[in-house]
Amino acid sequence: MLTTFEVLAQPIRRSILDRLRDHDCLVGELAEVIGLTQPLASKHLRVLRDAGLVNVRVDGPRRRYSLRPEPLAELDDWLTPYRWMWETHLDRLGVHLDTMPDHRVR
Repeated sequence: MLTTFEVLAQPIRRSILDRLRDHDCLVGELAEVIGLTQPLASKHLRVLRDAGLVNVRVDGPRRRYSLRPEPLAELDDWLTPYRWMWETHLDRLGVHLDTMPDHRVR
């Protein structure tokens, strides 16, 4: 079984999660919006489901997927102690950019 990191390493799967963030979707809807064939979308959704990142509700021949935020919250909790590393770098970049002369084209 893949770890959450391995599952999320695939950009297509992250795109699927981004779509599901706003509302539940049918497989066909996701496939069309992301530009996948329906079988390929189903394959990625199966990986996301097996990792516990999405729920599926069967409605006759159709399958409606929804986001499960709990695993992402767990991932966020795990990342929290490491945030200082990039926040410090971004803060320093902001200070540096604030001290640079303005070279806008007029």
